[in-house]
Amino acid sequence: MTADAALRRTPIYESHVRLGGRLVPFAGWEMPIQYSGIVDEHQAVRTACGLFDVSHMGELEMRGQYAGAVVDYLITNDASKLEVGQALYTCACNPKGTILDDLIVYRAGDERYLVVVNASNRDKMSEVFRKAAENHCEFEDLSDRTALMALQGPRAFDVLDRAGADAAKLRELKSFHFRDAIVANVRTTTARTGYTGEEGVEIFCATEDAAALWDRLLDLGKDIGLKPIGLGARDTLRLEARLSLYGNDIDETTNPIEAGLAWTVKMDKGDFVGRAALEKVKAEPLPRRLVGFEVTGRGIARHGYPLRDASGAEVGVCTSGSPGPTVGKNIGLGYLPSSMAAIGTKFFVDCRGKSVEAVVVKTPFYKAKKG
Repeated sequence: MTADAALRRTPIYESHVRLGGRLVPFAGWEMPIQYSGIVDEHQAVRTACGLFDVSHMGELEMRGQYAGAVVDYLITNDASKLEVGQALYTCACNPKGTILDDLIVYRAGDERYLVVVNASNRDKMSEVFRKAAENHCEFEDLSDRTALMALQGPRAFDVLDRAGADAAKLRELKSFHFRDAIVANVRTTTARTGYTGEEGVEIFCATEDAAALWDRLLDLGKDIGLKPIGLGARDTLRLEARLSLYGNDIDETTNPIEAGLAWTVKMDKGDFVGRAALEKVKAEPLPRRLVGFEVTGRGIARHGYPLRDASGAEVGVCTSGSPGPTVGKNIGLGYLPSSMAAIGTKFFVDCRGKSVEAVVVKTPFYKAKKG
């Protein structure tokens, strides 16, 4: 068996092949990195809308009287304040206060919570939640039975208007809220969330319904610019919006405070995994911070490139970097000493041995205009 033969495939795989998607290995899955091209797909999402297959993500369900308490103990944000039909973004940390995963928690019922985890962390986080649930609440990994796609862009709700009366009402959903809805004759749970910096939704459905729903949505939106979008444009879109990518900008060597995610850490909610360690982090000066930067010299910053000060000393590392198709600049994220984290601070990116000028800038690099 070849390495590629061992890769998993989402229920939308055949559609990706038919659409000419360029398939690559990603987190153990065979996923489309692009169709028409990364820049073309990026601009489609910014100007019209795009459809993403994110069925490789993991979905974990916790049920029972103490499900909320168990979820809340495992995350840094405060799930106790969620109303049914509301979701929140959060980190889950280990006892050292570093990030096991970043995830979204959905309160699906009075005693039912859905937790969506990154594909690369699915097995790890499934075990974390399974173990925590023992003797406290029910746990079920729904990942194999659940497909997930994202419809994103300024015309996303125009597509949903064509997907039936129930789907048209999804326009009324508030940010980080969700509900069950019939979309193009398919039973879904649809959330006003996303990873692009644009308006839009993420749509959960049964695995067996995914391919038909995907094809139908693309057909409904074809004449208003809807395109299938691969992982390449997903990355450039989220970078322009300054959204962290697990494995690049955050991982088990980083904590939420230095990563700019302190807003997800609620110290006043009671005990949670990593709380004591994060209290120490907050009580002391931060050695480093994750900053956004623009490459002002001739070069493109990439993940893992060293960041250097004026003397040439290595002082940090680039965690994400690429051209920003919408902003028209080469941009990146990286960790720098706190003394160099102020907006306007100049430094250098080591682009394969060549020192290229860069400057710390305000983020997000791109923000969608409302209305």
